[in-house]
Amino acid sequence: MQFRQQALAKLQSPEELDLPVRFARPQGWLVLSVTVVVMAAASVWAVTGSVASTVSAPAILTHGQGSYILQSPVAGQVTAVLAKEGERLPADSPVLKVRTAEGDSVVRTITAGRITALAATIGQIIQTGANVAAVEKVAHPKDPLYATVYVPAENAASIPANASVDLTVQSVPTQEYGVLRGHVKSVDRSAQSAQQISGFLGDSQLGEQFTKDGRPVAVLVKLDKSSDTKSGYKWSSTDGPPFALTSMTMATGSIRLADQHPADWLLP
Repeated sequence: MQFRQQALAKLQSPEELDLPVRFARPQGWLVLSVTVVVMAAASVWAVTGSVASTVSAPAILTHGQGSYILQSPVAGQVTAVLAKEGERLPADSPVLKVRTAEGDSVVRTITAGRITALAATIGQIIQTGANVAAVEKVAHPKDPLYATVYVPAENAASIPANASVDLTVQSVPTQEYGVLRGHVKSVDRSAQSAQQISGFLGDSQLGEQFTKDGRPVAVLVKLDKSSDTKSGYKWSSTDGPPFALTSMTMATGSIRLADQHPADWLLP
């Protein structure tokens, strides 16, 4: 009761009626002003701003037409290996000589290319349809390299045309030479099986490796060229590695997806 009487007496005191009423301290007005400014900026950014995102996936450097697996059209014993790994051959070139019940037969390349692997040795018995070599479809030494990135199928629709791509190449120290630059050339909208990938790359193990988490979509990446680097391609560093790139080199591709507006996240 004592405090209540003092409060009533203070309100009734005439000498205090002309004192101004303080609604908020200066610090409070400052906090309120900053909050209003931040909320206004966030609202503008939600409407006009955008958020960039990327998807990373395994990749491999190849020539644009890929490879094929050369199979023996006959059954018999291999008596001669007529080609070497790494050798570039025109179409219809001899690769193996096979002794059959009807006589000697020669296994030849189907199209021009480079022998990337030989699976047959002298003395080996092979059956009709046996895989004897992997041939990369490249006719000229200066044919450009491409990168094929095997992206999860659910991300394919978000990849815009000509999207920028950064490639971390396994054979190149990233900390020293950076990443390889490129842009999306095309996106295969249908998911690929292990058999399709193996047929394109000429390697059954890679087909299984790229599909272990599901059937991916193949994204073909055109590498940015540069006359100032030893490799002939553009890197995030000035010079890039002091050596040329070779096909069938593994990499990891980071593809920039289509920008999204923050306001889209709030829409149903």
